[in-house]
Amino acid sequence: MKTYTPKASEISREWHIVDAEGMILGRLCTEVARVLRGKHKPIFAPHIDTGDHVIIVNADKVVMTSGKESRQMIYRHSGYPGGLKSESFAELLDRKPADAVRRSVRGMLPKGRLGRQQMTKLKVYAGPDHPHQAQSPTPLAVPGAAAR
Repeated sequence: MKTYTPKASEISREWHIVDAEGMILGRLCTEVARVLRGKHKPIFAPHIDTGDHVIIVNADKVVMTSGKESRQMIYRHSGYPGGLKSESFAELLDRKPADAVRRSVRGMLPKGRLGRQQMTKLKVYAGPDHPHQAQSPTPLAVPGAAAR
């Protein structure tokens, strides 16, 4: 069986918008990663970027369940001895809400060149405003992501 590879003329990219206010972070990010990869399209191929653009607004109002925002630790290293920095997810969400959501989506995409290419189609904004009105994005339904 031959591997299906969509032609460049078959790939059409749409723009979607998601309002993250009151949504559960993990459920939101899995749906966004699915759309960025293109798994919702019939022409999906795992080795080609067939996904759509996604805009996430109100990233500062995203929630995590059962106290995970204080238990989840985020680590980064400067590259120098003793350069390990850590902070809780709640601190990162207060400091840089767009980076917190972007980091969660990035972990759900493929690693390597393909994942980096797919990440360029994600736009995250902490507030309700975004500069992409000209693309006329359609609302993306995220089932089960609303906080209960």
